[in-house]
Amino acid sequence: MNILLADDHELIRQGLAKILIEEFPSANIDEAFNGNDAEKKARKGNYSIIISDMSMPDKTGLEVLKQLRSESIKTPVLIISIHPENQYAIRVLKAGGNGYITKDCLRTELINAIKIILSGKKYISSTVAEKLASRFDDENKEEYEHISDREFQVLKLIASGKTVSEIAAELSLSIATISTYRRRLLEKMDLKNNAELSLYAINNHLV
Repeated sequence: MNILLADDHELIRQGLAKILIEEFPSANIDEAFNGNDAEKKARKGNYSIIISDMSMPDKTGLEVLKQLRSESIKTPVLIISIHPENQYAIRVLKAGGNGYITKDCLRTELINAIKIILSGKKYISSTVAEKLASRFDDENKEEYEHISDREFQVLKLIASGKTVSEIAAELSLSIATISTYRRRLLEKMDLKNNAELSLYAINNHLV
């Protein structure tokens, strides 16, 4: 069994590798230090599963997942993140991911998620299952569930106090593009300015 670990923090990769080797002694563990590196190795390697961090400096785990799926690379992908399930789990599943867990999960949950995914199924926690069920009733959706992944990313960055120019630099996009995303956010969420966007994000535990 070949496993690819993608995380920009070496200590995290080493910790995960240790857990995996203890549970799967015959596994070969390969490591990627960022999103671009993960994409390159995923294209060349024959992996049983890719375990990727969500927040990486060049490309997020979600962006890597979308790119791999656009290239018809069907390797199972488990996303691990510091962000709560309500923020990204459904987005990951919708993009073709096979599971989503938070970094504060128990070791047993991580191993269980991996085994379920390796068996050909998707790992869905009870919290995510409930969230998926509620999506059948459009009225139960939170407003932030109606916006695109990129708009959601911009929303979180605005709420963290970053300016449009800082966000543009961080995402390698033009200021005009970020301004467009901001305008769409305000329109879709019926808000007036950055202060209201930030307050919404705080009240909904998005930052």
